[in-house]
Amino acid sequence: MHPVSPCPRAAGGFTLIESMVGLVVLGILLAVGVPQMTGWLAGTRATGAAQFYADGFAQARNLAMTHNSQSRLVFAPGANGQPGWQIDVCLRTSDNPCTDGSNDWSTATAAAKGATGPTADYRSLVRSADTLPPTTMLTVTLDPADDDTVYFTPLGWIDAGQQNQVRRVDLAPAGALVGKFKPSAVMLTLGGMAVTCVPGAAPGDSRRCPQ
Repeated sequence: MHPVSPCPRAAGGFTLIESMVGLVVLGILLAVGVPQMTGWLAGTRATGAAQFYADGFAQARNLAMTHNSQSRLVFAPGANGQPGWQIDVCLRTSDNPCTDGSNDWSTATAAAKGATGPTADYRSLVRSADTLPPTTMLTVTLDPADDDTVYFTPLGWIDAGQQNQVRRVDLAPAGALVGKFKPSAVMLTLGGMAVTCVPGAAPGDSRRCPQ
């Protein structure tokens, strides 16, 4: 009989020193990678938030043209503190100026006054911001800050007859996420088109917000 030789060390697993080295390396990777991953995820959610507001502007404009009506996009804070939005439509007649004080706008439960055809079936479109990052992670600022509405004409242009309309939404990191991702903004052109841009981008950068 031949004596049984001991199993090679490799078959017996790692030594204590090797395990400790592995844990140190893993700790370093986590220390470096987790903050970067956190910033990347936060930046991705901020991009989604910018798209949420760009969609609101775009849909308000499209609904005005689709229904040949006035439309307005109204912002209102949600449960997480971020502004959600609602799109109402109003049919302009000789006795209906479709101003802020008019009660002829559509609501979430009723059509606009005098609406006929497909417009008679339209109820205001409401979108909650509750799925967006909370105010502890993302600061959302309406410009001008003293208003919460923007109005569109049946041609999709911004209604120049209305005062102090929201023309821009700024999004910036908040709290522990400051510096983890770049601020962004959604702006409206005079023609009512929504443009996503980067505040403070270098001159010549195509992403730079118009001055």
